[in-house]
Amino acid sequence: MDNTIALFVTCMVDQVLPEVGMAAVKLLQRGGYRVDFPASQTCCGQPFFTTGFNPQAEALAKQTIQILEPYEAVVVIGGSCTGMMRAEYPHLFAGEPAWKARAQALSKKIFELSEFLATNVPLTPKSSETHIVTYHDSCHMLRVAGIKEQPRQLLQQVGCQILEMEDSERCCGFGGVFSVRMHDVSQAITRDKLSHGLHTDAGVLVTADPGCLMQMRANQTPEDHLQVVHLAEILEELAA
Repeated sequence: MDNTIALFVTCMVDQVLPEVGMAAVKLLQRGGYRVDFPASQTCCGQPFFTTGFNPQAEALAKQTIQILEPYEAVVVIGGSCTGMMRAEYPHLFAGEPAWKARAQALSKKIFELSEFLATNVPLTPKSSETHIVTYHDSCHMLRVAGIKEQPRQLLQQVGCQILEMEDSERCCGFGGVFSVRMHDVSQAITRDKLSHGLHTDAGVLVTADPGCLMQMRANQTPEDHLQVVHLAEILEELAA
């Protein structure tokens, strides 16, 4: 594989959580990769797709395919966009054979950050200190992208002990537009998630999905003695 890779940062990282993108770049560079950021990247189309606006989703998908297909590997920060580009793009173009073929070709080159790091970037701990954390599995990352063990493996590699929370695979309450349309229900789900994290006594809740991160941080109270961090940030902090 060429050591040049494309980084697809996702809308939330680009607009709200740039520090997560910076941590991801540093981690990839540790593995000797040259990280390109295609400046013309925008939304992958997932919000349109999940709300039934397929023509708009198709337009963004075509744009994304054209931007990313020159690369041998594309690393995506987050499970939602990973699942969209890897699993849903080919379905989106079921009636357009030429675009479906291009979508299928791209899908083979899409890697969520943690799965790429776990396979291609060896990480070692900066110190012998053990860090106690708990981990939240995001819905799209787990159920659409099929990623569960890689984030945990990486955390252990940098010296973390994981205290599994109750219902780690249950939704955090975000769900994209769900958190807007069903605001009260969304917040109640998030409070349950944070409560499960607090009950582990870990003190740090890690997630690999920017949407989940934003949702949980936004619903914390001053009484929640729980630091919610993105996987990339804690790995970059603790890795030698």
